[in-house]
Amino acid sequence: ANLMGTALLIGDLPPQLLHSVAGAEFPDFIWQFGRPSSFPILTVAFLATLAYFYARSHAFIGHAVPVVSGAAVGLDEPTGTASPGPAIPNKAFAWVVCVGFGLTILGMAGRQLIQHELGFIAAAGAFGLIVVLEVFRKQLNPPDFEKIMTELDWRAVLFYVALFALVGGLEHTHIIGALAHALAPFFDQPFIGVTLLYWVTLPIVAVVEHDAYILTFLYVIRDLPSQVNPWPLYWGLLWAGTLGSNLTVAGAPALYVALNLAEAEAGKISLREFLSYSVPFVAISTGVTYLLLILIWVLPGM
Repeated sequence: ANLMGTALLIGDLPPQLLHSVAGAEFPDFIWQFGRPSSFPILTVAFLATLAYFYARSHAFIGHAVPVVSGAAVGLDEPTGTASPGPAIPNKAFAWVVCVGFGLTILGMAGRQLIQHELGFIAAAGAFGLIVVLEVFRKQLNPPDFEKIMTELDWRAVLFYVALFALVGGLEHTHIIGALAHALAPFFDQPFIGVTLLYWVTLPIVAVVEHDAYILTFLYVIRDLPSQVNPWPLYWGLLWAGTLGSNLTVAGAPALYVALNLAEAEAGKISLREFLSYSVPFVAISTGVTYLLLILIWVLPGM
């Protein structure tokens, strides 16, 4: 989610920040200025990362792990047929929600035709879904709002709030802004500027929530002199900021949620075990993306 979320405009917050600051539209994330952009490049990085973990898992266990009742079992336990998984208790409600979500996504993807902002389209989709669920409450029998609230992972919500408070403090003290302006003089040299921005961003977003960091640098890039092509810098910042944040839970709150879910199923996960997955994930995804960034977006313009 924190890799391919940046592949398209509507997948995550950083692409929407790029849309807001630089005007990137939905097609620009697939093909821009006659060259592939976010979706194809990140897809290649994703497949390379997936191939590594596929090979690693098979080398570790020797063969596929059998499944009993939806959970993985050890190699020395009796095997059984795979469970089809839990049934959907309220199919009508599920269909309505999926259709509403799908229509909202289509509306956001076609923003240029609709001529409305992304925020308005998303809010309209959510409001429309609420109206439908309330009007047809007896037929659809949606879950109570109070029940939904009790099932939220409030630890993750509070953790996310704390991260934004930390970034807000860094912005208030102008630390991120000072770093951005310190790097700005190098941006008129495409290879050096993109490379420096990319690899400086990676360790920072591992410990600082990446959305606010990306937004600060987007404004700096936007205000560069007109003779500087900003798009290699925009894409490099977006990709490094998103992929690098996968190193720790401090950089990507989505990892904190995933860690909580994993520990609920498998017990306590040590930092060493966590990093044994996150480090190669970040190394492969960022390495492949950087090579494609240079080959496709930097070298042709030099």
